[in-house]
Amino acid sequence: MSILLEVKDLTKSYGQETAADNISFTLDEHTSTALIGPNGAGKTTTLSMLAGLVSPTKGTIALNKNKQSDIREIIGFLPQYPKFFPWLSALEFTEMAARLSGVETKKATQEARKTLEFVGLGDEMKKKTSAFSGGMKQRLGLAQAIVHKPKLLLLDEPVSALDPVGRRQVMNLLKELQAETTILYSTHILNDAEEMTDQLLFLRQGTLVEQGSLEDVRNRYAKPRILIEFEKPEDVNRFKALVPWELTIIGQTITIDTVVEKVEMPAVLALLHNEGFSIQKVERQTASLEEIFMEVAVIQS
Repeated sequence: MSILLEVKDLTKSYGQETAADNISFTLDEHTSTALIGPNGAGKTTTLSMLAGLVSPTKGTIALNKNKQSDIREIIGFLPQYPKFFPWLSALEFTEMAARLSGVETKKATQEARKTLEFVGLGDEMKKKTSAFSGGMKQRLGLAQAIVHKPKLLLLDEPVSALDPVGRRQVMNLLKELQAETTILYSTHILNDAEEMTDQLLFLRQGTLVEQGSLEDVRNRYAKPRILIEFEKPEDVNRFKALVPWELTIIGQTITIDTVVEKVEMPAVLALLHNEGFSIQKVERQTASLEEIFMEVAVIQS
C-alpha cells in the first residue's frame, strides 16, 4: 500500500496562540482515518490547512509527493457547516463545484447528475437548495466534495449535526466511498470512529498526542482485566467462594484486575474448567475508544 498524503511538522499560529503544533502523519491510499479530539483541539484548523483554505505557519503537505500548490484539484472538502447559494438548484450547485474543481464543462452536468444520484438526491436535484433539510444539505455538501473524484476526501464532522437516520445514511455513503478514495474525517462521535477507520489520530490542544490503528491503540491502552460472564447466577457466588481475589461483580459478570491480583488468563481458564463452570464468555477486557479518548485527549489536558 503506497503513501498518498505526507504531513510534516504542520503548524498554525495566530499571534501568541498555536492552533496546530508540529503535526506529522501519513495516510495510505484507500484508507479511512479519524481525526479525534475535544472542541478546540485543532481538528478544523488541521483540515483547513490540508484543504488549502488556511496557510500553515510552517510545515509541509505533500499529496502524491506534490506540494500543496499542486493538489487542490485532487482533494475534496466538506466543512462542518456547508454553505450554499439559495437561488441555485442542487444540480446547478454541483455542476458549479465540478467546474471549479477542474471537470470539463461538457462533463460537469453528467458527473453532477451521477453524483447526486449516488448521494440519494436524484429526485431532488432540480429543487432550490433553500428548500433542503439539514440532512439533504449534508448530502449535497458531500456531493460537491466528491463530484470530481478526488484522491483525498477531507470531512469536518460530517455527521455531527444530523439525526440518527441522516447520520446512518451519510455513514453508509462514506463506507461505499472507501473503495474509491482516501478519507480523513474529524469526529467526536466515537462510535463512528470505531465503525469506519483504519487509523486514529488524537489531537489535544493542537498537538498530535497519539496515532495508530484502532487495534494498536487499544493494545497500548489495554486494561489489565479479565472478564467472565457466567450462564448461571449461582455460579457467581460459587466462583467468589473459591478464589482469594478482589472481584468486581455486576449481575452475572465478574471482572478481575490482573495487575492487583497477579493472576493470568491460563490460571483462570484452568479453574473454570476444573470446577465445571458454565460460562457465556471469558476474555481480556480491552479499553473502549471512549476510555482511550478520555485518557489521551481530555484528562491529560
